Amino acid sequence: MMMADQNPEKDSFFKEIDEELRQESYAKLWKKYGKYLIGIAVIFVASVAAYQGWKGYDLSRRSNDSALYASALNAISQNKTNDATSALARLTKDGTTGYSILAQLNQAGLIARSGDATGAAAAYLSIANDTKINEIFRDLALILSTMHNLDNGDPVELTNQIQHLILPSNPWRHTARELVALLAKKSGNIKQAVQLYKELADDVTAPAGIRARAAEVSAILSN
Repeated sequence: MMMADQNPEKDSFFKEIDEELRQESYAKLWKKYGKYLIGIAVIFVASVAAYQGWKGYDLSRRSNDSALYASALNAISQNKTNDATSALARLTKDGTTGYSILAQLNQAGLIARSGDATGAAAAYLSIANDTKINEIFRDLALILSTMHNLDNGDPVELTNQIQHLILPSNPWRHTARELVALLAKKSGNIKQAVQLYKELADDVTAPAGIRARAAEVSAILSN
């Protein structure tokens, strides 16, 4: 009989993690499951962006931007890339601050969706390097750039690129720490990777999903 606290989907999830790791395709694994972690970030970003878009602009303009952004997302969901690209370009150029930033992030996302991981990484990095953009969005873009550079980037360089994001004051620190652990594994430093994953798994301030994933990966790498 299944206990009330058992979760068959989670069990299946971890079995897939085990299999992916044993096939030495951890970068593929991150891309496959990273969306769950990033999904939370996107919800947060959207909330902050809506507030940023509100400041200093009248209701009419914000409403127009909101409608245009919604149409872009709808076009993306229907694989109408040209329509989405056009709407996002308009928002990037003329949209209020929050919607302009979201448009840029989605433009980079469309590049990734086309299969061009290198181009997507560069697009996200461009956002991260834009000092006119709020730091919280720049840091998120840096996280996403690193994710899309896992297959082609140098692990040491990528680690150095996101090292400052693991500071206790950074809202993306737990995601950054998971990436740093992954990069340690990719560089062949299994001992360091295990230690980093264990520290993340034991961190009560980290989201439950990240802690569970870190504990499972640590156990697998220790075998």
